[in-house]
Amino acid sequence: MPPLTPDNRYIVVRGRLWRAANPHLPDAERQRWVKALMAARRAVRGARASGDKAAEDAAHQAVNAAKIALGERGPVWWDDGAADLNRRMVKNTLYAGWFDRLGQGG
Repeated sequence: MPPLTPDNRYIVVRGRLWRAANPHLPDAERQRWVKALMAARRAVRGARASGDKAAEDAAHQAVNAAKIALGERGPVWWDDGAADLNRRMVKNTLYAGWFDRLGQGG
């Protein structure tokens, strides 16, 4: 499991911050959206394999909708005014020291 920032806002994958799902979502709702996300990702793979561009586009839209519902994309789920650092390199953010202390910085 990738490291989760102390404020639970991001996971770190290969030194890059990716917005984490909203931890305030009710578990049943989170599970429903994760299931929809996984189905949409399978649909992307299937559409690519069959060469169906329209189906692939629709599947990508379903992935995006699920990620927005989970809070991983779209408006941030926190309300303290902190900037969204999604997709930034952790070493260039306020999380750099924390990440270095994990022994994973570089």
